[in-house]
Formats: sequence, C-alpha cells, structure tokens
Amino acid sequence: MCKIHIVDAPCGAGKTSAAINMIDNDENKYIFITPFLSEVERIKNSCKNKKFFEPQEVNTKLNGMHWLLSHEKNIASTHALFLNFNDYTIDLIKQGEYTLILDEVANVVEIIEISKKDLNTILEKYAHVEDGLLIWDDMEYEGKFSDIMRMSLNKCVGIYSNIALVWCFPIEIFKVFKEIYILTYMFDAQIQKYYYDFYDIKYDYVFVNKINNKYIFTNEPQDYRYLINYKDKINIVDDEKLNSIGDKETALSVSWFTRDKFVKDKPLINKLKKNIYNYFKFVVKTPSNLNMWTTFKDFKKMLQGSGYSRGFVSVNARATNEYRHKISLAYCANIFMNPVLKQFFEQKNIKVDEEQYALSELIQWMFRSAIRDGNAINLYIPSSRMRRLLIHWLNNENL
Repeated sequence: MCKIHIVDAPCGAGKTSAAINMIDNDENKYIFITPFLSEVERIKNSCKNKKFFEPQEVNTKLNGMHWLLSHEKNIASTHALFLNFNDYTIDLIKQGEYTLILDEVANVVEIIEISKKDLNTILEKYAHVEDGLLIWDDMEYEGKFSDIMRMSLNKCVGIYSNIALVWCFPIEIFKVFKEIYILTYMFDAQIQKYYYDFYDIKYDYVFVNKINNKYIFTNEPQDYRYLINYKDKINIVDDEKLNSIGDKETALSVSWFTRDKFVKDKPLINKLKKNIYNYFKFVVKTPSNLNMWTTFKDFKKMLQGSGYSRGFVSVNARATNEYRHKISLAYCANIFMNPVLKQFFEQKNIKVDEEQYALSELIQWMFRSAIRDGNAINLYIPSSRMRRLLIHWLNNENL
C-alpha cells in the first residue's frame, strides 16, 4: 500500500529544497508534479544527480508522458497533465515503482453539470447509489451519458442526495505509487484532505528541518513561527471608508457579486471598483508593476481599472514565484466552499471547516507576493470576514 506523506509547512520552510535533496540522494524514480511550467524548469535545473524529463507532444502530452514512463525516466510535469492520467498511465506507474512529489494539492473534486431530469433518468434506468458513489448497472448502455458511465465505472462519480453529481479524481492513481509526498500548507482545511477522507485513504505528516544548512524531511514536529514575524510585515489597510463595503459576513462572496451584477448600474461592484482604484492610487501610491489584486474570475472585468488591471492574479493561484516582487495587494473575495461539495463530504460525516478553508485560500494567494521573501506588503481586504480570519492567524489565535 502506498505511503502518503503530507509536508504541511508555510512558504519559506524549505519544502521544495528538502524534496530536491531527497531526490538527489536516493535511488528511487520520481514524478514531480507542480502547477506551473516555470516550476517544472526549476526542478529540471535543480536536481543535479538525477536527470528529469518533461513530457513532449507525441500527438498528445499524455502520450509523451507514457513514453517517458515506459522508459522509466524521472519526470517533471504540471497539474494539468496529472489530472488527465488514465488506466494506462496507472499501469506504467505501477511497473516503474515511482515516488510522486505533488507540489500543492490538486483539483481532485469538481461539480458535474447535469440537469435534475437527466440525473433522475440515470438513477431510474442505468445506475444506483452505493456509499456516496454512482454505481453503473447497464453495461450495454450507449448514449449521451457515456462519459458519466465511464467515470462511474472508475469510481469517479460521487452523488449528493440524488440531486447533484461530483467528479472525483481516480483514487487508484494515488494507490499505485511506491510513496507520495504532498507539499502544501494548511492541508487539514483543503479539499484534497476531505477527498482522501471520503475514500478512507490514510496519510501521515512529515516536517522540514534545516541541518548543516541543508533542508531535509523529518518525522520530528517543527515550529515554523521562527521563519518571519508576519504580523510586522503585513500592513492591513484599516480605513473605515474603504472597508465599509464588506461589513456584512457574506459581502464580496460569489452570491454578493452575482446579485449586484443584475442590478441597474451595479452600485456595489462599481463602489468596490472605485475603492480599489483609490487604494492603489491614493493610499499606497505604488506603481502599477508592484500592484497585485484578485477577485472571482467571472467578475474580473467588472472590477479592473487604471493602475492595477495588469496585476491580476487568480484567486486560487498557488506555487508560483512569478509575483514575488508585488508589494501592494487587494484581495476582493470572500471565500466559501461550494455548498454542493460541502454537503457531499458532510453526508459521510466528514467535517468541513469553512473558516480554515477560506483562510488557507487567502494565505496561499497572499504568499505569491513579496511576503514570501520576508519583505513587507500592503494588503487591502474589504471583506470583514476574510480580514478577521487573517488577523486571528497573524495573532496566532483560534478562529
């Protein structure tokens, strides 16, 4: 059975450096999966004792991955390709006895768009529900639900209360590796943790220590608070005029934006846009190349404006160094887990902590900026809820 190790430590603790040191000092074969192509290059250049290959197009990138696996090469690739692994990939990984390094959690669960009528048809004619999963019964079926049939045969389709379907990344892929290390922070609040609990997948925690100027993995718990006094480095804007728009607990959530989007002149969204402009232009007064901001993807165009538009960084950005020069930030989102996903997990008595989930998303985004190098940043968080969560974290208080 594959051993899964969670390396749960903040940015700057040396997770990737410890992984590289481990890779370069043993005989195992590795697949290193990271969110961005720039990080793939970093791994290829940093592992001096092992040669890493990036999958190339052989009709498709997945075929290129299969070629490398069949030749038992060490491989560095992206989350996008990892999420396309199939049964053939599983067979090749198993034969190669690979160790997986997963840099940041993957998008292992998504809502399947399907009408209630179509779902009722599937349940009445073709499939049944068992332990939270859709189990396909009609092996002779051919038709518009063929993709759902294929996914359900791989135990990849979860179901919530017979009203919604959820795609789950094939759990078998996590079972065929010799060993897995997941490099992340606040794993207990992340969807991949709930996904593992749903499938009853066991994991343990390992830590990062620095010995003789070298980062290593260790089983001994570590205290990472020594890294940086973040409280002194993060200047959270305390301006009643700028912050009043986010006073309500649900302000700046997806539903808040969606409701205002259909109101004439979008008064709240336009007020927020003006606040962002005033923050960058008159409060922090930083040049546009040092500004970084975010909101939900569907509302980006409604909020972008002069002096900051090009500094947009996706609200779920992770594991990239591309924005480490940014010193003035605006986080214009209030994060809640999709209610269908939350209820999908809770139906199996898996406790979802939405406060920790929201905080982990905010911290991951914030650490794309200059704070990752210990440099001071300015931060505008108009949502009172998100601001409160971050302040509690900075003060090392319970939420």
